[in-house]
Amino acid sequence: MRWNLHAPRGSPREAGGTLRRGASSSYPRLPAYSPKRAEFLPLAGVSLDGANRGRVQSWRIRPARRVRGVWRPPGDKSITHRAVILGLLAHGATEIEGFLESDDCLRTLRMAQQLGASAERVGAAHWRIVGRGGQPLQEPADTLDAGNSGTTARLMAGVLAAQPFFSVLTGDESLRRRPMRRVVEPLQRMGARIDGRDGATRLPLAIRGGELRGIHYLTPVASAQVKSCLLLAGLHAAGVTEVAEPCLSRDHTERMLHAFGATLQQQVSDAGAHRVRITGGQRLEGQRLTIPGDFSSAAFWIAAALLLSGSDLTIEHAGVNPTRTGLLEALAQGGVHLEWQAVSEQAGEPTATLRVRPQPIGAMRIDGALVPSLIDEAPILALLATQAHGETELRDAAELRVKESDRIEAITTELRKMGAQIDPLPDGFRVQGPTPLHGAEVHSHGDHRIAMTLAIAGLMAHAGETVVHDVACVQTSFPEFESLLQALVEE
Repeated sequence: MRWNLHAPRGSPREAGGTLRRGASSSYPRLPAYSPKRAEFLPLAGVSLDGANRGRVQSWRIRPARRVRGVWRPPGDKSITHRAVILGLLAHGATEIEGFLESDDCLRTLRMAQQLGASAERVGAAHWRIVGRGGQPLQEPADTLDAGNSGTTARLMAGVLAAQPFFSVLTGDESLRRRPMRRVVEPLQRMGARIDGRDGATRLPLAIRGGELRGIHYLTPVASAQVKSCLLLAGLHAAGVTEVAEPCLSRDHTERMLHAFGATLQQQVSDAGAHRVRITGGQRLEGQRLTIPGDFSSAAFWIAAALLLSGSDLTIEHAGVNPTRTGLLEALAQGGVHLEWQAVSEQAGEPTATLRVRPQPIGAMRIDGALVPSLIDEAPILALLATQAHGETELRDAAELRVKESDRIEAITTELRKMGAQIDPLPDGFRVQGPTPLHGAEVHSHGDHRIAMTLAIAGLMAHAGETVVHDVACVQTSFPEFESLLQALVEE
């Protein structure tokens, strides 16, 4: 084993491969952007009051013949969140192109403004943020509302824990049910004072920050949100903060910290366990960033193109960070291999053009270290498995039960209505395929990924119309999804 003094890039683990021990490489640094400091307008033209989410409550989906076209996915949600947060903490201005203007990311942007950042929309999906330049953040005058965004709540908890003021962090009804102990407990060990519902395990949280000290923390399960929260807290803590996880979770925070000028040390063991260290007091510099296309959004259309005969879909500038593309590794188990072209890199994040055409799918067995890299794709994986030849099983994914919905129960319940042979397991599901699906009346359970999976299921149903209820939740991650049901689909 050895320590790497920078974040791992896309090359250590190729699609279908494994992360090599001690693999390392250097990142190209993007030039710092240093315009005159200015007072920018508030989030002009952007609504966070939910009014834009109430217009469409249901979709009616008819079976389709194929999907065809050339498409660039919207900016990656996880990376957009992190770009805003580091822009808030950095010296100078940060320009973000490809900004995902979804409800979740706009919540993070609004919170950054409440904490003293200036933000200006300078073009479509293009934002400029002027951060606090290493100074303490501004004490918020009101509650900080993360809406439905668990990423916003958990990452910002790490930022707030190091600030010399009192703040209250909350979210919507769904987010207030989700667990927060996983970040509260280690932050308290670092010295933060945090109170909240159910023994500070649920939002709202009252955070009285202050001087933190670095700790060594072993996460019970691989979690990018826990790791990112502690790295952001560690950035402002005395000494070294080390986070160890049983396997490598998505590493966008490490990559982006490096792009903003921070030094990290990382280690991967022979068994795949991962450790990352950060020393407090480091200076971040604003950057010009282009956000890669969101692989999790692309996954829905990858599935559609694989399952609908005659499809031919080219997906440009898709993020292919190997900690996110576990779905491609799972499909490779089933004999599916996509065409990759034009591989490049943006701010340490690998991107590629993918071409997807129909292919037969074999049975898949997904567990262990592969699970964190496809946790968001589990619902669409379940749909793919209904058309795979043989039995597909997902295990070690109990985390799915505490997402925006209990995704194990939600996807098994709704796909069964369409004729799928799928059974829930305590930590995953088991699917027998291939099974013809038919149209049905189904429900999103208020979960954006369930809603979009059911829409794709409706496209590839053999007969009948599918009605998907409660689809406004899709605005949290993929506002343009509905328009693509017309733009890419041929009936």
